[in-house]
Amino acid sequence: MRVLPTVLLLTTLLGGAGPSANLLDDPHLPVVARTPEEAARIAAVTAPPEKFGAPEDFEGMPGGAATVRARTTADAFSLSSANMPFEREMDFKLGNGLFRKTWVGAPASTRASDGLGPLYNARACQDCHLKDGRGHPPVGPDDSRVSMFLRLSIPGGDKDGRPEIRDYLATRPEPSYGGQLQDLALPGHAAEGRMTVTYAEEAVTLADGTIVHLRRPTYAVEAPAYGSLHPDTMLSPRVAPQMIGLGLLGAVPAGDILALADRDDADGDGISGRPNIVWSLEHQRPMLGRFGHKAGAPTVREQSAGAFSGDMGLSNPLFPDHFGDCSAAEPACRAAPSGQEDDVRDGLEVDGQSLDLVAFYSSNLAVPARRDLNDAQVLRGKAVFHELGCAGCHHPKFVTHRLDGQPEQSFQLIWPMTDLLLHDMGDGLADHRPEARATGTEWRTAPLWGLGMTQTVSGHTQLLHDGRARSIIEAILWHGGEAQASRDGVVGLPADDREALLRYLESL
Repeated sequence: MRVLPTVLLLTTLLGGAGPSANLLDDPHLPVVARTPEEAARIAAVTAPPEKFGAPEDFEGMPGGAATVRARTTADAFSLSSANMPFEREMDFKLGNGLFRKTWVGAPASTRASDGLGPLYNARACQDCHLKDGRGHPPVGPDDSRVSMFLRLSIPGGDKDGRPEIRDYLATRPEPSYGGQLQDLALPGHAAEGRMTVTYAEEAVTLADGTIVHLRRPTYAVEAPAYGSLHPDTMLSPRVAPQMIGLGLLGAVPAGDILALADRDDADGDGISGRPNIVWSLEHQRPMLGRFGHKAGAPTVREQSAGAFSGDMGLSNPLFPDHFGDCSAAEPACRAAPSGQEDDVRDGLEVDGQSLDLVAFYSSNLAVPARRDLNDAQVLRGKAVFHELGCAGCHHPKFVTHRLDGQPEQSFQLIWPMTDLLLHDMGDGLADHRPEARATGTEWRTAPLWGLGMTQTVSGHTQLLHDGRARSIIEAILWHGGEAQASRDGVVGLPADDREALLRYLESL
């Protein structure tokens, strides 16, 4: 699907930037340039398969040498990269401790753990990413909202844009409630409101007469505590995604991702993936968005910093406000005591070293090995996956950057099953809320590695950005827009081919 040379594509993305795709990579990556011989080897090993009678070489190790043996317990996503040097294991364990830490309000005797909120969505990273797996929407009106929240924004003006990024869609936080709805609060403070979700059932009949029931959600904010929401407020529900393989995704060369972009569908396959180019707070420049449901964050570190601030109200090097997402319309929140300590931790509630440890932990949660790789039904399902064009977005494999001193992610053949690009998924999945260059109907292709272990790790099988799909087949049937033809192809499959496709996806 390579249509535009990388240099030409970059000129359509960046205002006044130079022609190097490396401008969009994380400048902290210790990249060693590829040789022409390596580039040729990479092109050969990442080429699409021509036969499906047997697994491809190394297909059983989706995370490359970082892959771990697949466990049958809920800890399957919580293991460190298999190729991690022993001397780096302590950093992983320290990061894990910080990821699991329960924060409390300030002031408190536990000075290393205070500063929560006072308005927040969770008290620990692990609360949303339980066992490092997927979150889920609430089950019933009294179920916890932790692991899911509503993003909030209103349309922006000229001053909210980014002249460095072409086609940037400007937004502003909701004036009273900020960038997301915080539905929990410390004593003495009122939570911002309560997310409500109702479902309408829809039936889809497959070609063999099988009926699949879908549920269409509607979201609202109940009992807003700080006044009415702006009439132009855009709501976007977000379920916490699984955490495995993030460092490997961050190490995929930006140029390899851009090479898959086909903005105008010049090859006529109906797929026109676009990169999301976002503004990096850390590096003060445009970068390729890779993380989050709309690829709104450029690095694991920046994504982690945003979660500390927005989800828990904790100051950190990138978001130094101790009150997190609280707006000027919430003065009691802004005036509340903070956990900032001038004599320790950089004067922040989460200091730079702690943020780095959490980012290291998050970057090194290992991808489990594939299962049932040689099974005939799984192999048939893989063939169906390619025949239906699913690999046009769920791009099977990349080779990561060669990295000096970062062996876990260096020069690995990985199988994440994503192109990390934005795709128009149609009105059925639309949240109608833009993010950087992503429109209200566009979403980043979700990685599929670990898909079949969702039940084992998370205790449920709810998928998509808002968990509306209760199974893989429901998730497929919600695909529209660029994926409409593939979705319709699944509807028309004979039962045995459909079961083979699902068995293949469950083996990932």
